[in-house]
Amino acid sequence: MNSDENALSPAERFAVIEACLFAAGHPLTYARLGEVLGVSAAECADTVEKMAPLYNNPEFPRGVMLIRFPESCQLCTREQYAEDIKLALGIRRGGKLSASLLEVLAVIAYNQPVTRTFVDTVRGVDSAYAVNALIEKNLIEPCGRLDAPGRPTLYRTTTDFLRVFGLGALDELPAVKLKTDSGDSVEIVPGQSFLTGSAEETAPESNPDHTAETDPAPDTEDALPAADETETV
Repeated sequence: MNSDENALSPAERFAVIEACLFAAGHPLTYARLGEVLGVSAAECADTVEKMAPLYNNPEFPRGVMLIRFPESCQLCTREQYAEDIKLALGIRRGGKLSASLLEVLAVIAYNQPVTRTFVDTVRGVDSAYAVNALIEKNLIEPCGRLDAPGRPTLYRTTTDFLRVFGLGALDELPAVKLKTDSGDSVEIVPGQSFLTGSAEETAPESNPDHTAETDPAPDTEDALPAADETETV
């Protein structure tokens, strides 16, 4: 930590934060970065906010971008350079999510927290395999149990989900247009159920059950834009 006598200038703060984020390769909290800089988490978050235009200015495109989360931030590469990165590093595995995984992820992201039964109802097929795969990729996680018979597990997206899709918060998710059985077009936004009528009543508890089934689910059309998981490595 830097003492008050050796307080860093704004330019030096920028440099220290950039170096730490580049070396980390994953999100660092403002509190942790603040300890390094000798400032509060709020001051560090303010500094990162001032840094953002340097990385996210469309007039001066860069190969990396600065993603800000509510409690942390990260430097990561831009999606359009994923193929160049793979070629440079000799990466052959695609790392992309299948259409079925994207569909399940979209249902959970826009309606969370939800049970697997809710996801099955929206999709019309069993989603056990997809839910388990998304848990393994740390894109979703159990977050409690629904206060209903059987007390099914509730699921929500993770910080890695935001990172992979280049989002700072869930409210940055784009609106999705769906067609109802009557042919009408309905626009769905985060927090609005994919199902018409009332959404599931949720009452999460601690110590969620990580038990998962393994029945396969067929590929279906995706509701989220494709994301290459190598883009944020």
